[in-house]
Amino acid sequence: SSLPEKKVIFKGLIVNKEDMNKLMLTPLIHYPVPGGSALVTFEDAKVAQRIIEMREHVVELSCGDLDELDQCRVRVQAVPVEILLPSALEIRLTQSRRRILLSALPSLDISKEALLDKLELFFSKKKNGGSEVESREFLEDSDQVVLTFSQDGVAEPLIEKGHIQVPIGKGKYQVKISPCMSGDISNLQLQPSRCPRTVLLLGIPEVLSEEAMRDALEIHFQKASRGGGEVDALAYVPAGRTGVAVFVEDTG
Repeated sequence: SSLPEKKVIFKGLIVNKEDMNKLMLTPLIHYPVPGGSALVTFEDAKVAQRIIEMREHVVELSCGDLDELDQCRVRVQAVPVEILLPSALEIRLTQSRRRILLSALPSLDISKEALLDKLELFFSKKKNGGSEVESREFLEDSDQVVLTFSQDGVAEPLIEKGHIQVPIGKGKYQVKISPCMSGDISNLQLQPSRCPRTVLLLGIPEVLSEEAMRDALEIHFQKASRGGGEVDALAYVPAGRTGVAVFVEDTG
């Protein structure tokens, strides 16, 4: 199926010269969760596999302060969670002629907007090697700033300098200037990958409140006598609603 366009930030760590051509990707997968289902992440992958192999589970629900005769049960289906991960990736990089990337910015007791004003004022002056600034912005989840000039030919000389002293308040701070690269994915190949510790539960009827149902599911699936184990996380989406789960790299 076709994939929606998504802006991403690639972060890499250069350890030595041999690693300079390597690209490190950190998974951040948005997974749609339908109504009447739950995602359960166990601490042990073996428990998740056991729950999937059992397939059908009968969960006892306590409906308020009722006696044992008024206990109700629901049957839910446990299935694996499979997501698509890149197996091959080709990116075409282009250096912008009007943009520069500013990093190694000082940590000051001023707002980001005030810092952007200072940077724009400095780099808009010809005596500092700059020109009229068309736009400025902080990169998402980053302490780096992208400045866009209104004219060509301004970015290259600044990039060649590499560093520049910028006066901010009562001090001067050395700021690093780098080229601003934009990347287009020219080839992307995906392969399915199964989440080792997470199970998707389907067919959950809306017979309890959201909190009560979440508690009942967690109690059931953490009991070893029912094939379960310690639950690391549980997300429940009631029938008639939809949710989105975010999967990150499993470092545990």
